[in-house]
Amino acid sequence: MIDLISQPWPWYVAGPLIALVMFTLLYFGNSFGVSSNLATMCAIAGAGKYASFFRFDWSNRLWNLVFIAGALIGGFIASQYLTTQPGIALAASTVASLEELGVTNPGAQYVPEDIFNWSTLFSLKGLIIMVGGGFLVGFGARYAGGCTSGHAISGVSDLQIPSIIAVIGFFIGGLIMTYVFLPLILTL
Repeated sequence: MIDLISQPWPWYVAGPLIALVMFTLLYFGNSFGVSSNLATMCAIAGAGKYASFFRFDWSNRLWNLVFIAGALIGGFIASQYLTTQPGIALAASTVASLEELGVTNPGAQYVPEDIFNWSTLFSLKGLIIMVGGGFLVGFGARYAGGCTSGHAISGVSDLQIPSIIAVIGFFIGGLIMTYVFLPLILTL
């Protein structure tokens, strides 16, 4: 059993499981999204006293908080007890491209150590990647009305036109970042 759950599952197993979860959520009138949990937590903490956006009945969103807690606990269990190798499997072409840009040993860990560390954070490159990137992800999730998982999994499953447009934008933005901005930032 440990061998089964410690390996990545193929698409033909994971895909139908995601579809089953989405069908179940739609059947019960819920939608999936990770970033909406921040609004739920703010509503629980009493932010509705200060902003009308947070004035809603948060009790029917508790299932999503339980999902996030399960994802965090599951990720911890997987990383501590089920992972046999510390890194991720990257395509050889990706490794070669990152090494050409000066990233040493990409894929040896979940994030490249020479980019994501405390000393790099206080450099121009680190500020752009970590602080600027974090701001853009947070701003983009709020501006788009949801995060990538909510739009790509739930919104597209519901055939929501704004989600389809958002997912197309995610891919275009990812391509621009990968082929234009990332090489410029890594050469700083």
